[in-house]
Amino acid sequence: MTTNLHHLEKELWEAADQLRANSKLTAAEYSMPVLGLIFLRHADNRFKVYLPEIEADIPPQVPAAQREELIRLGFQGKAAIYLPAQARFETLAALPQGAKVGQAIDDAMQRIEDEVEILKGALPRGYTAFEPDLLAELIKIFNRESLRRATGDVFGRIYEYFLNKFAQSGAQEGGEFFTPPSLVRMIVNVIEPDHGIVLDPACGSAGMFVQTGHFIEGVRHQNPNDKVTFFGQEKSDTNTKLARMNLAVHGLDGKIIQGNTFYEDHHNLVGQCDFVMANPPFNVDSVDTKKVEPQVGGRLTFGLPGTNAKTGTNAKTGAISNANSLWIQYFYSYLNAAGRAGFVMASSASDAANKDRDIRQKLVESGDVDVMVAIGTKFFYTRSLPCTLWFFDKGKPKALNDHVLMIDARNVYHVVSARSHVFTEEQLANLNAIVWLYRGQHEKFVALVASYLRQVADWLGAIPARIQADTDTVGTLAGLLQGFADKTNIYELNGQAPQPAVVDGAPNPEPAEEDVRQVRPEQLDAFRADLAAAATETHAITDRLDATLAELTAAQRRLASADFSTHVAQRELQATIEPLLGTLKTAQKDVEARHKLWLKLLDTAEKPLRARQSAAFDGRRARELKRALTAADTKKDEDPTVRDLALEGFRQAAYFIQQVHWLHHRFPEGRFADVPGLCKKVARADIAANDWSLTPGRYVGVAPAAEEDEDDFQERLAEIHAEIEELNGKAVELAERIRLNFEGLLA
Repeated sequence: MTTNLHHLEKELWEAADQLRANSKLTAAEYSMPVLGLIFLRHADNRFKVYLPEIEADIPPQVPAAQREELIRLGFQGKAAIYLPAQARFETLAALPQGAKVGQAIDDAMQRIEDEVEILKGALPRGYTAFEPDLLAELIKIFNRESLRRATGDVFGRIYEYFLNKFAQSGAQEGGEFFTPPSLVRMIVNVIEPDHGIVLDPACGSAGMFVQTGHFIEGVRHQNPNDKVTFFGQEKSDTNTKLARMNLAVHGLDGKIIQGNTFYEDHHNLVGQCDFVMANPPFNVDSVDTKKVEPQVGGRLTFGLPGTNAKTGTNAKTGAISNANSLWIQYFYSYLNAAGRAGFVMASSASDAANKDRDIRQKLVESGDVDVMVAIGTKFFYTRSLPCTLWFFDKGKPKALNDHVLMIDARNVYHVVSARSHVFTEEQLANLNAIVWLYRGQHEKFVALVASYLRQVADWLGAIPARIQADTDTVGTLAGLLQGFADKTNIYELNGQAPQPAVVDGAPNPEPAEEDVRQVRPEQLDAFRADLAAAATETHAITDRLDATLAELTAAQRRLASADFSTHVAQRELQATIEPLLGTLKTAQKDVEARHKLWLKLLDTAEKPLRARQSAAFDGRRARELKRALTAADTKKDEDPTVRDLALEGFRQAAYFIQQVHWLHHRFPEGRFADVPGLCKKVARADIAANDWSLTPGRYVGVAPAAEEDEDDFQERLAEIHAEIEELNGKAVELAERIRLNFEGLLA
């Protein structure tokens, strides 16, 4: 899906917000119905993924009623839910004008609940309270082609965006936030939840469970419902329902119960969980000490944290000053003897003093603290704050019992916008590779590098055809412009009747300058000279590109026939392809220079020379060629152009060579090593000497300034540009607001 997601989210929110603006409902009253429509759109998308496969197994002569029942049965065990015909999105979108749209949606939700046990009582109702025409329009917006083609990950982001918008408007209880997908994936990658009981005692909308399902399906190639049992608890009634909706739409089984985990433990799973995952609310300071004191020795293995001095001075009065240490102990206590936990926590919890420090000491002395990862700002959707990922492993090898892996990932991120950072697929994999090496899983590291080398080979193989298409397009444009220059004349360009070249046996002189309205003869002569110079320069560029393609093809053949199943072989191979980075960047600049050259000449022909006045100029074809040599507008959901595809080949080949370099440069032996500024295997004695701090930055040090890669620099530059663009946008909005206010004062 090429749609710019930020643009899509904003567009959908503005459309949905019209329901609130044009109804008497409060934000809290209309939030769930809107989220219900997103759920229905997502459920319909997943339904459509499996429907063709199921229908293909049904003989065509089967009667319609029986056919529908067979479709229903076919969805059993699938990672999607069966949707009755009346609950499918196209049915709602096709309702005639004047129909009772709200009642139809209410009926659709009821039919789905009748089909799916986990959803009983979870789906929203009350659509009849909305103005029918507005509701019908919203249905149409959610039925656009771009959304019909959207994947689950896109809808996860849309869910997250809407929930945060509702939180800002007071619609969400307690201001709960979705866990950023990058952090969920990092947690899943590290703890590898692939069997047994999986618990999230602060489950939100069940994002951890959904990603676990993806992991089991995509990495383990197994059915999640056959391997794990999901248990979730969530304080918010809204999020409890959303969690059940999210599980159902992904075809996952689970038991989600509403409850305040500080005071209630509905699942009673202390000491029984294979995996615990969570993103709990940070820095809660109002937990009643009396209510949690009985948990000491049970869920609170290491005792109570400190209390708030404003409300009490001992463990029997007042409130817990900060509940972070409560959460940390809960996650630890739920694990069985070999269980793993991964969770998001406020950065301050890694260094908190007094009783929180004592609890951390006991945790470290248990030997079960496995990995700590520092995450930078801007990963959360609406809050710019850093955090830390904690990982416990009660079954880790004895050799690692006295150590903790510290990773400082604050400088690892990809800029989405001035306010939003994520991990790319490769950044996630590279950070995970550090954990593999720390655990002695050398073979996984080698397999990851091999996958990057295969990507390099694939992209190198794709480049020649893409460059040939680009060369052909440039050649066509050059021919069009040359034909125009050869066949047009100065009279035609000025809208005058063509003049004969010879009059009374003598050459017809060019018109005097005062007789020429816009285009002068010397302009056309200069354009012809520029065409000749461009042709010469293009020939030189094409020759260089041909030489480059020969070099890249040779490298691709080496990769295609190479054995890179060992680290040594990979290092040797990388040494031969790393010099291609300069070649790829130079070729990219050549292609862009060729585009710029001919697009500038096209602009000259169309504007100063008024080429569209000439019968020798094909304006329609010129527009097509210009479009092909210009970057696609992702905000308009445009497909990649010839230019985009050509440049993508160079960029992607270089990108994956750089990924191999990133790993080999930091771990040249293919074994774990401390890397300044990135990671360190820290002994328990060092942690004790640092007041039992679990903050990675204290231990890994600072990377040498010279170590910053060019792609890192480009990321920082992109971030600066994004911030400037955002500030410029705000400046324009502010100026317009001031103008309107000023006009109001004068009125």
